[in-house]
Amino acid sequence: MYRKISSILIPTLLAIGIIAYMLYTVWGSLLTALQRAIPAYLLLAVLICITSWWLRGWRYHFILEGLNYLVGIIESTACVCISQTANLIVPARLGDFVRAFILKHEYQTTYSEGVSSIVVERIFDIVIVAFLGAVSLFFVLNVPAWFYTIIVIPLLAGIFFFVFLLFIGKLTSKNRYIAIIYTLLDEIRRASLSVKAIVVLSATSIVIWLLDSMVTVAIVMMFQEHISFAVIVLAIVVGNLVKAVPLTPGGIGTYELALAITFEIAGVAPAIATLIAVIDHLVKNLVTLGGGIISIYYFGDWVIPTIKTAIDSKLSKRKDA
Repeated sequence: MYRKISSILIPTLLAIGIIAYMLYTVWGSLLTALQRAIPAYLLLAVLICITSWWLRGWRYHFILEGLNYLVGIIESTACVCISQTANLIVPARLGDFVRAFILKHEYQTTYSEGVSSIVVERIFDIVIVAFLGAVSLFFVLNVPAWFYTIIVIPLLAGIFFFVFLLFIGKLTSKNRYIAIIYTLLDEIRRASLSVKAIVVLSATSIVIWLLDSMVTVAIVMMFQEHISFAVIVLAIVVGNLVKAVPLTPGGIGTYELALAITFEIAGVAPAIATLIAVIDHLVKNLVTLGGGIISIYYFGDWVIPTIKTAIDSKLSKRKDA
């Protein structure tokens, strides 16, 4: 029990500590920066964020279609919102597994198909984010060497994984656990390796992450700052790749720190950089939370016990490991 509590409490305290330290270091300039804010841009940021979530839902609908499951766009969007909301609460992206439970309950998918659909979504996210970061590097000067490392490694890893899937063919094994892995790989191939899937998933992923960047653009405009779009894209890329390492629930703290560092490198004042980073993530998380709550009501009250079961089972497996 104590290990379960600590696995949630420690990452949460780490997230709070990072945010608190960032705000403390620029506290004297925060009020001045806030006085310059134009609230109307906050509404624009929220509207863009909501649009991006619907597109994420459509993309997930397309992935499930590749696995021969016809899930409505509203339902697929709700699945994404619920799992991402769970990720705001628990560490290590354990909320992702909630999706597999919901799909099993509502559409009789297998758990491996639920996991495979999530893997496809995650791989396209990571590869496209890294690709956009690589492109933005050509337009941003004086970038630290570790930026190249954090962008190039996931990009190459994603490309290698797709090449691996392309050439492994259909695999079988009498070993139960190896057979499960082979089944997952085959399902990932089915959902992602056709020409249509590659084109559609790549294109929608690019638009999704450009919309995510446009949310940040709106926050930047809110504080009447002038930051080039390439710098904003680079900040979003670095923030999300850092967030992919599940140190804190929802990447809270680490995401803001990565954004603020990127903006400061580009010459933005520390107080403004911190405010943009914190409010940007706050808007995105609140929209996610709102979507998650609405989605839970949409599916029904059985979802809450399902979320608890999914998270408890994964925490128990981590404990046993």
